[in-house]
Amino acid sequence: MIIGENTPPQPQATQASPQDIIFDVSAQDFEQRVMAASMQVPVIVDFWAPWCGPCKQLMPVLEKVVMAAGGQVLMAKVNLDDNPELAQALRVQSVPMVFGFFQGQPIDAFSGVQPESKIREFVGKLVAAAKGAQPDALDIDAALEGAVQALNEGDASTAHAIYSQILQQDALNVAAYVGLVRCFIAAAQIDQAVAMVDNAPEEISKASVFAQARSALELAQIVPDSSLDDLTAKITKNKDDHQARIDLAQGLFAAGEKAAATDALLESITIDREWNDGAARKELLKLFEAIGHADPLTLAARRKLSSILFS
Repeated sequence: MIIGENTPPQPQATQASPQDIIFDVSAQDFEQRVMAASMQVPVIVDFWAPWCGPCKQLMPVLEKVVMAAGGQVLMAKVNLDDNPELAQALRVQSVPMVFGFFQGQPIDAFSGVQPESKIREFVGKLVAAAKGAQPDALDIDAALEGAVQALNEGDASTAHAIYSQILQQDALNVAAYVGLVRCFIAAAQIDQAVAMVDNAPEEISKASVFAQARSALELAQIVPDSSLDDLTAKITKNKDDHQARIDLAQGLFAAGEKAAATDALLESITIDREWNDGAARKELLKLFEAIGHADPLTLAARRKLSSILFS
């Protein structure tokens, strides 16, 4: 999966330059350059510190072995002093500490100075893990259908796995990229969704369907001032409180209840389609964009909207 122009490339020795293979990371870009990049190629994370003598012994050997792998693994260097939150998150007690990440998870690790032979063995295990995880050639159209179905059924984990496999085979597949953004949103992993949207490759960001990812993310980031229960109570007390209905729809969508969100807006339009210059209808069109124009829920809601507007 390619997240952005700074994300290291696929493991091909003819394309990888030293600065693409070995690079510094911080808490700000760890998600993009390690977690996201490791969905495609193993990433070694080396925690070090300027005052650490053993770190200075280990790093050049580690870099030598990584470079010899020709882009089959990447290496991210993390300065412990500058990034204590990362060290805390990964429970780093001392340096040097080295992790091997693949597909978003640490799958191996070691601490302290190691001989070159052990480092080669460590890197070899990561390369073998990546090769073993490579899927057979996918029927991408069928895979996309399966991912959409899984996501519509609330199974974001399965959809995520399918979209990731598609992107391993076709890194610039727009539908899979947008689908993966939706998976992160559905799993309430908003930071990951933001990273994907903000750092999308130009070929993807220019595609018209990419607007769906932006709309979905914008709506998912809206947090109503009142709770869903309070908004429901306001509507029960006053059925003409259309702002409460719009706020409720936004809250429901952010909570993953897309059908209930569209129903809330359709109800507002039914009562008064002209309120606030058609605000509920405009909000509903945003939901259609975010959900996807070909989604069964959008198609059904459009039919209901047409029935309301032309009745």
